Amino acid sequence: MSKRVRIVVSVTGLAAVATAAWVTFGKADAKQSAFLTAFVDRGTVVQSVATTGTLTAVTTVKVGSQVSGIIATLHSDFNQKVQKGQLLATLDPTPFEATVNETRAQLDRVRIAALDSEIKLKRQRALFEAKLISEDELQSAKALHDQAVAQVTQLEATLKKAETNLQYSVIRAPIDGVVVSRDYDVGQTVAASFQAPTLFTIAEDLTRMQLTCQVDEADIGQVREGQAVRFSVDAYPERDFAGKVSQIRLSPQITNNVVTYPVIVEVDNADLKLLPGMTADVRVQVARAENALRVPASALRFRPELLGMNGEGPRPVAAGAAPERRPGGEARATTRTARVYQPPQKANGVPSPVDFTPGLTDGQFVEVRDGLAEGARIVVGLATAQGQEMGGLAGMARGRH
Repeated sequence: MSKRVRIVVSVTGLAAVATAAWVTFGKADAKQSAFLTAFVDRGTVVQSVATTGTLTAVTTVKVGSQVSGIIATLHSDFNQKVQKGQLLATLDPTPFEATVNETRAQLDRVRIAALDSEIKLKRQRALFEAKLISEDELQSAKALHDQAVAQVTQLEATLKKAETNLQYSVIRAPIDGVVVSRDYDVGQTVAASFQAPTLFTIAEDLTRMQLTCQVDEADIGQVREGQAVRFSVDAYPERDFAGKVSQIRLSPQITNNVVTYPVIVEVDNADLKLLPGMTADVRVQVARAENALRVPASALRFRPELLGMNGEGPRPVAAGAAPERRPGGEARATTRTARVYQPPQKANGVPSPVDFTPGLTDGQFVEVRDGLAEGARIVVGLATAQGQEMGGLAGMARGRH
């Protein structure tokens, strides 16, 4: 008998349930049945909205090239820390330098032409004042001078553009951060005809990250900025990470007629365990009850009539249902009553139903608002004796792990 008691305590301990006990009924043979019970205790119940999300850096900059050319040198690589203005790569400067030199030569030529036209205009103006030429000849000389001046202005702009393109052939970091992606190698051609191709992707600060979640429209009404968030990633299955809701974006996304809203979660990543692109299982804590009376959720699923016993059927409760908000902001469950069963007081007895007012639920426990007292014993399951009992307990232990 002592061996059986030790196993029961271990299993219920894994379920975080208070002291459990077996109550037997019927004949004491190998097929006798027993109720697994637990006490109504006090603890914390946290109701959460479950979803998934993707981790990204708070600020990610895609560094591109505004000019086309062949990559001549690379000065940064994956995972390298860079500072603002640091050299990342250079394109072959030969064509850009040639364009600058050609434009400068053209500019010098038109400047000389403009100077010559200015001298001719002064001569024509003097001849006109001496009434030796007509006004039409003077206006023609003025037009030629204005045209030469315009060509100077045009080529000055062309030279500035050519010099700017030469500067663009040198790719520099726009921010401090870490290179998380490099998309080109030395010798590859960068074509920037319609849009700037991405050469590098730089994450500004990986010690601060954000989690982008998609929350269903049925649950978005419960989510508020500042709510605590717990999440896990496959890389560290035994660890829970913390975050906080920082933004609820008003940009619905529709996928297969399902409407979701992006929720942004701030995450501290001081130990750099979290990496960009990781998928997280997220639980947004929308309501919390401290030191609350609670019962195991399994007690609400126990139905004696399904086991061939006499008794009234239990009233269903929507475990995990979205809570309503009271004027003061306190959450309350939408279900008014639920039913659990107390173990029989004598052999061959049947469990007696007890109705109570449920509150929050976290899937494992249900808050008791009214109807049950602390320390009351309730039925949470049924098992058969000997091997069947042991097998059921082992399965419960594995499931609760």
